[in-house]
Amino acid sequence: MDVLEAIKTRRSVRRYKPDPVPEEILKEILSAARMAPSADNAQPWKFVVVTDEEIKRKLVQACNSQKFIAEAPIVIVGCGFPDDAYATAGGYMNSFVMDVMIAMDHLILAATSLGLGSCWIAAFKEEKVREIIGIPSDARVVALTPLGYPNEVPNKTSRKSLAELISYDKFE
Repeated sequence: MDVLEAIKTRRSVRRYKPDPVPEEILKEILSAARMAPSADNAQPWKFVVVTDEEIKRKLVQACNSQKFIAEAPIVIVGCGFPDDAYATAGGYMNSFVMDVMIAMDHLILAATSLGLGSCWIAAFKEEKVREIIGIPSDARVVALTPLGYPNEVPNKTSRKSLAELISYDKFE
């Protein structure tokens, strides 16, 4: 599947088969994240690949009791390092959040192209996630995603029209 097809077909999956993800496929997906661009090429990220059942169950509680997270054979936690990122993107913000999100998007689209499902998880309590997987104080949790073979065909979501989202030459 090419990247445009992955973009068009990606859906948030909330039901997973228990089938394990082969290591070579996981590495291909993680390599896609590694290839993501970042401000000043800082690559201020680390991904924690969680496969332990007990840890996944604990992450469910840290993610507002979203039980489906533990159904997936893998949960990936995307972390960023503010001190390693470009400090003044746009003249006012640290780039670590956008850098990690771009890498997560690469990961999620690669997973889609290889027949796996995922779901952006932004509803989490950072301190609990930190404690569960031992994230050091210089790193921040940016997002999580379960990863596995879908056990559902999610509904297609509606999208705003292109005309609602763009303007040319000036903001309108």
